[in-house]
Amino acid sequence: MEDVGWVAARVGAVWLALVLAFIVVPSALGVSLGISEAYMQVLMKTLEWATIRIEKGVKKPQPQMLKTPAANGIIERDETPMEKEIARLHRVDFEFSDIFYFCRKGFEAIVEDEVTQRFSSEELVSWNLLTRTNVNFHYVSLRLTVVWVIGVIVRYCFLLPLRFTLATIGITSMIVGTTVVGQLPNSSVKNYLSEVVHLTCSRILVRALSGTIRYHNKENKPQKGGICVANHTSPIDAIILTNDGCYAMVGQVHGGLMGVIQRATVKACPHVWFERSEIKDRHLVTKRLREHVADKSKLPILIFPEGTCINNTSVMMFKKGSFEIGGTIYPVAIKYDPRFGDAFWNSSKYNIVSYLLRIMTSWAIVCDVWYMPPMVRKEGEDAVQFANRVRSAIARQGGLTELPWDGGLKRAKVKDTFKEEQQKNYSKMLVRNGSVGSLSAGTESD
Repeated sequence: MEDVGWVAARVGAVWLALVLAFIVVPSALGVSLGISEAYMQVLMKTLEWATIRIEKGVKKPQPQMLKTPAANGIIERDETPMEKEIARLHRVDFEFSDIFYFCRKGFEAIVEDEVTQRFSSEELVSWNLLTRTNVNFHYVSLRLTVVWVIGVIVRYCFLLPLRFTLATIGITSMIVGTTVVGQLPNSSVKNYLSEVVHLTCSRILVRALSGTIRYHNKENKPQKGGICVANHTSPIDAIILTNDGCYAMVGQVHGGLMGVIQRATVKACPHVWFERSEIKDRHLVTKRLREHVADKSKLPILIFPEGTCINNTSVMMFKKGSFEIGGTIYPVAIKYDPRFGDAFWNSSKYNIVSYLLRIMTSWAIVCDVWYMPPMVRKEGEDAVQFANRVRSAIARQGGLTELPWDGGLKRAKVKDTFKEEQQKNYSKMLVRNGSVGSLSAGTESD
């Protein structure tokens, strides 16, 4: 038994030495040895080969729905205004056939609404040797099956232990480093060391995800005293952005390991963590953020104004609180490539441990990050209009669908105000066409 323990210790020491020498140290220095690039090239060729084999192996033609983006849905919707839609049904101002319009809209929402499908994983056109699309690709060939089995062995027996090791090193370094730096008095030296620790540990954590990130338009990177807003897909969004620059985070106070990291990092960096009771007090939150933005020496604030994770096919309503603070807004668009792994966190289905396991057993995390020109609130523009303008810019840049719905519908019921809005629109249409007056006159004559 002693010999077995000695051998295991030696293997562990060699493993740790190799990880430190070939991954951790180069990552901390911002140097690439070309290992990730070579891995991505092999992975790309493997997935291309698998796609060709599937296309050859499937005898019957694939359904047309696979040739269009999944975001388009299974229903071909007519987005014409209510008034024009109802006008097709008749030529007079009011008829009971108007209910057909609302019935059709109701059936469409039951079959496939625009909201709930944004809280499930994005569908793929072809199998990526990880998961399957709606078309169930059964056994195609022996070679494809062998490649899939080899992939499972590589992901769970090599990549998972490697990524777990890197994640442990990154998280431990983050906690220890920020705790030590936090003991220093407030000064430019402390701020510099804090940024070095955050940047170094984020680079290691990106390596733990086999991350390949392409940053565009770096001249537009958020500056100190500004507010960085981005679309939200996953908790790793913060790591993706911190890999290229430091930010002051804003969020709720958590427990467990996340709470330990929060308490350690806030000692070295002016992150803004709120208790749940404070979050409900919007005015208190706004006050603390204003105080942070007013100090131009502090790092830019990073905020995800959607308030929940969306599956990276669309951008939903931005909460207006982030846009009431004032100052300069730096929009950032993040778009993940789902072919290599699903970065979306469906918190209703997976807890954080299950999600991280799925991420660490994926092929890689590949994404594009676009820094966009800074935006300021125009004269006469309220916070809601400003938020919508920023959201539209992010959606266009990232190739995402822009939706007006509140991400809170992920867990909450639809508010009565949504139904009342449709009723008001219909009433206004009748009043404008004179239908209400005609009905009243008809009633009086009777």
